[in-house]
Amino acid sequence: MAPTSTPQTPFGRVLTAMVTPFAADGALDLDGAQRLAAHLVDAGNDGLVVNGTTGESPTTSDAEKTELVRAVLEAVGDRAHVIAGVGTNDTQHSIELARAAEQAGAHGLLTVTPYYNKPSQEGLYRHFAAIADATGLPVMLYDIPGRSGVPINTETIVRLAEHPRIVANKDAKGDLGRASWAIARSGLAWYSGDDMLNLPLLSVGAIGFVSVVGHVVTPDLRALIDAHTSGDVHKATEIHQKLLPVYTGMFRTQGVMTTKAALALSGLPGGPLRLPMVELSPEETEQLKIDLAAGGVQL
Repeated sequence: MAPTSTPQTPFGRVLTAMVTPFAADGALDLDGAQRLAAHLVDAGNDGLVVNGTTGESPTTSDAEKTELVRAVLEAVGDRAHVIAGVGTNDTQHSIELARAAEQAGAHGLLTVTPYYNKPSQEGLYRHFAAIADATGLPVMLYDIPGRSGVPINTETIVRLAEHPRIVANKDAKGDLGRASWAIARSGLAWYSGDDMLNLPLLSVGAIGFVSVVGHVVTPDLRALIDAHTSGDVHKATEIHQKLLPVYTGMFRTQGVMTTKAALALSGLPGGPLRLPMVELSPEETEQLKIDLAAGGVQL
């Protein structure tokens, strides 16, 4: 049974973009994935995104992606939304991944902007619409021009919002002005995909987060969104400022690298990374410890 959702919060409010645990030999660690998923949901996550960039999706096979969705669903699928990342820069491949995720039981799909080939806005529209047409699952767009090279323009977002299964957007564009207009005009459920902007995006109409730092501070993220929702702006600002060292530290380099280091320091499953991602140096690990401690994280 899928967790409860509403049109305003189709995937909940606090979601973590989960890393993919690997064993020492680099193989997929499904037991570790289930333990990590359970830990994150116990900490307060409404949902988990698997097979996203933080999940090292560029270096996992299609079969591994399906196995991971099934394993996480088995661990937490009745308690949290399990969203499968299916975005690639090949529309047909994305459709195949979407159908496999639906068959595995995923509750929704995350579809990133096609990267490297830099399609036009019309190409973006057709790409996302084709994926949404391919299954019966609700879709969250993922707008991250820093990785993809191409933003989803506001007009395109508004067009896509007319599709009955495109219900949300993960915003990592870093532009509060564009976000304000797109939220107002599209009516999509808006999720912050940039942890440093979690509170600012709430202030212009976002309803939740798809977070990397949720691996280590989910209770704080829950408190932040609860304070904002209840109108306690002062408390929300206090929590935001408390988390600044965590936001900074976790993104001194790629988030999956720092996250797996933080999980190792906490005794949680994560394991090694697959090339081209690499483990933090000893100096980088020491800096991460300092950053996390400054934000109140106990390792």
